[in-house]
Amino acid sequence: MTRIVVVLAGLSGAASVLLGAFAAHGLRARLSEQHLAVFQTAVHYQQWHSLALLLVGLWLLRQSSLYLRLASAAWLLGMLLFSGSLYARVLWGWPVGLLTPLGGLCLVAGWLAVSLAAWRLPRG
Repeated sequence: MTRIVVVLAGLSGAASVLLGAFAAHGLRARLSEQHLAVFQTAVHYQQWHSLALLLVGLWLLRQSSLYLRLASAAWLLGMLLFSGSLYARVLWGWPVGLLTPLGGLCLVAGWLAVSLAAWRLPRG
């Protein structure tokens, strides 16, 4: 599981850089400022959560934790739903409905799971 988390963090981080470059160089002339801002929001959330996922993956190398595995799963799903739905809305005009806020809730759940993992660390 740990290897998968770290690999997916790396792939997601790479994808976020590519998508950010695509927005800056390929979409700037084609999108309104509002749509470009939405796309950039998706990129930023994906970048930050890719980094967080990498750090949790490294933490998992040292300590097995149900909460860290839950955080990883929540962040992966959250990035897919939150950022993915924003990309789909901007690029293809797909109506994404509740996918974006559901993805946001998954991202929040991941952070809460990290907090629980830290709370459960042995004292000392």
